[in-house]
Amino acid sequence: MLTAPETSPAGRNLVTGAVLVVALILQVSVANRLPLPGQITPDLVLLAVVALALVSGSLTGMVAGFAAGLAADIIPPADHTIGRYALVYCLIGAVCGLAAAEMDRQTLVPFLAVAAGALAGTILYALTGMMLGDPRSSWDLVSRMVPLQVLYDVIASPFVVWSVLKVTGRQERAERSRDGLSVPPARYRAMSGRGSGL
Repeated sequence: MLTAPETSPAGRNLVTGAVLVVALILQVSVANRLPLPGQITPDLVLLAVVALALVSGSLTGMVAGFAAGLAADIIPPADHTIGRYALVYCLIGAVCGLAAAEMDRQTLVPFLAVAAGALAGTILYALTGMMLGDPRSSWDLVSRMVPLQVLYDVIASPFVVWSVLKVTGRQERAERSRDGLSVPPARYRAMSGRGSGL
């Protein structure tokens, strides 16, 4: 049994934008207000960028990361140099997108990539702060902050990754693929006579 081809690029862009907007709203209105130890909160926007990159690849990860980072840079209570989050999220989205091809084959890839993305994102953000002379980015403070930040991100990651997979329909496609009920879009086009170039 063949499934229909992937959704249109416009539909994917709309879903990506909606995921980022929801992540930004939840970050500002919920996550930033959590009374967690260390006065550190999970970075839902970073997790959403990583999940989108894993679903759609490096290009989407870069664009989504830059857009989400720029929004995070200007949404109150922004108190840092504009562009830091944009740079960090863009780089993380590009790198995590390289693992997109493994998403359907390996069950642990999303969670390992999110953990690595959380660690790399936290360290990159701190390093850019040190390079720009941010007094809150001293090495002593960063070394105490990074373990807690990564821990909170890893704890929150299953919920964010599952939500993004559910919204994008990737989870259902992966399950059908494992059950042998569907074929990849390129093979679908070839088998339906449309050719692989469309």
